[in-house]
Amino acid sequence: MEHINQLCEQLPEATKDLALNLAAVLESEHLEITEVWAVALTASYFVRSTAIQEAILADAQEILGQDGVEDAQAAASLMAMNTIYFRFRHMVGKESYSQMRTGLRMNRIMSPATSRKQFELCSLACAALAGCEVCLQSHEPKLLEEGYTELQVNDVIRIAATIQGVAVALEA
Repeated sequence: MEHINQLCEQLPEATKDLALNLAAVLESEHLEITEVWAVALTASYFVRSTAIQEAILADAQEILGQDGVEDAQAAASLMAMNTIYFRFRHMVGKESYSQMRTGLRMNRIMSPATSRKQFELCSLACAALAGCEVCLQSHEPKLLEEGYTELQVNDVIRIAATIQGVAVALEA
């Protein structure tokens, strides 16, 4: 985590808790190492933090491989679209919108380069970052059905939340 540590040194003194939190969440006891770094990279893309993206890529490129990097990019991009679309339908609350064809391509979700389970983890992180209730209620049960525990789901959200906090701190 050489590059992550260097990034954390750039954080203002008032936000040093985030450096400790980032180190802690990237050492998850409940997720596989590839899952941790995939979620972290996806979250960094979703919050549009180039500094965090570069640090994570430098530390995790070998762990994730090209397929993992591309799936992180795809998950962040697709969920950026989906969270807007589905949050709108939910918040407006009209049945008529729910009956309309979505008409948006999302094939990568069904056929990721890595695994559907890992893609779901990354999608859940984005749903949390966007605050999309419908997406959270869609992805969380799928993960539990796949055999993930609530502890693992909680770690995904902790990673996403910490990445968001670090992104804000870097801009402070």
